Amino acid sequence: MRILKTTLLLSILFSLSSCLEIIDDVSLNTDGSGTFKYTVNLSSSKSRVNSILSLDSLDGKKVPSIDEIKTKVSSFKTNLENQEGISNVTIESDYENFFFRLTCDFESVAKLQNGLKIVIEEETNETDIPELDHSWLSWDGTKLVRSIPEITIKKAKELSAEDIEMLKLGTYTSISRFPRNVLKCDNTSATISKNNLNVMIKTNPYALSQNANLLENTIYLVPNKN
Repeated sequence: MRILKTTLLLSILFSLSSCLEIIDDVSLNTDGSGTFKYTVNLSSSKSRVNSILSLDSLDGKKVPSIDEIKTKVSSFKTNLENQEGISNVTIESDYENFFFRLTCDFESVAKLQNGLKIVIEEETNETDIPELDHSWLSWDGTKLVRSIPEITIKKAKELSAEDIEMLKLGTYTSISRFPRNVLKCDNTSATISKNNLNVMIKTNPYALSQNANLLENTIYLVPNKN
């Protein structure tokens, strides 16, 4: 998806980039509301992350402390809770294993995207972020169109050669969940679950940074009989 667009959390963690696992999970209800989950897992590279956190700067950029990251995460959560159409915001944080998961409910995908855009602009003090203008989710009741966060791609392209090699070992998984059966989807790399209610695409962060189309997908549902 062109997400947490992505979140400020992901932007922070890309500055600590290492072998990482990202899971981008959207569950939709019939009325267009749903639940959004975004997981970043750096546990397999926590030694490297700890070594980076011990530095004052890396490649000329200040390395945030654990306390600074905690403050940013808390601020992001509070800000997102105040956005229209978004509720039940939680952020699971494990600073020993460097595991983070954002979860929130949304009234519509439009309100989810707008809320995240507002929060990221406010948290980064930037009001002109072209990547945030892209619609990374579109739902009309029978068809979901998904893409990936250009912020994710932008951050990946700023990484060192060493970190890029680590990204090749990581995974990026996009999951879409529905209240009724999936009819088909356009991305040939996508896997439809046996119960026909879920669609998954899996790649690695480096491949994604080189080809933004890998996770793009249009998913068609069986028409609603009601």
